[in-house]
Amino acid sequence: MEKLKQRILNEGTVLPGSIIKIDGFLNHRVDCAFLGEIADEFARIFDLSQVDVILTAEASGIPLAAVCAFKWGKPMIFAKKAKSDNIEGGLYKSEIMSYTYKKVVTLILSKQWLTPGTRVLIIDDFMARGEAVRGLCELVEEAGASLSGIGIAVEKGFQGGGDRLRQMGLNYHALAVIEKAEPGIIIFRDEE
Repeated sequence: MEKLKQRILNEGTVLPGSIIKIDGFLNHRVDCAFLGEIADEFARIFDLSQVDVILTAEASGIPLAAVCAFKWGKPMIFAKKAKSDNIEGGLYKSEIMSYTYKKVVTLILSKQWLTPGTRVLIIDDFMARGEAVRGLCELVEEAGASLSGIGIAVEKGFQGGGDRLRQMGLNYHALAVIEKAEPGIIIFRDEE
């Protein structure tokens, strides 16, 4: 998605450790109208008639997934990273290594909201090594639901998560794949 790439180039910065900071429009300060354009792009890619629910992980994926769900008239659920008192009944769980927090976290999801046969589209803002998506896929499998696809706004292609999903033959699409990120330099995969 060319407009997304331009926003990354114009507004993004790369911090030490190849941390790509685009929180001015995607996942801290949120440009909801622009997220609507991202939702429109995903709607062109995925067959939404084969989707019952949008799934993401807490926390930064929530704005994009919520805008997509709203535009498409679908419910959105998110896996939490900590159990709260308001979650009752059984839980699906998956342990992941958080790239952002540099520790193992447990994704949890109430069995009430993801049931066998549900057709799930995973939507997330960012992918590095793909741990969050792997965990979400495990939750879908554990629930006996089916995975309709995975849509990621920005993939750090140099960290391999998206490539693993492509090799698995999943219906996976990233709108901007960054191949190289160093302070002052961002190169997209299709520009090599």
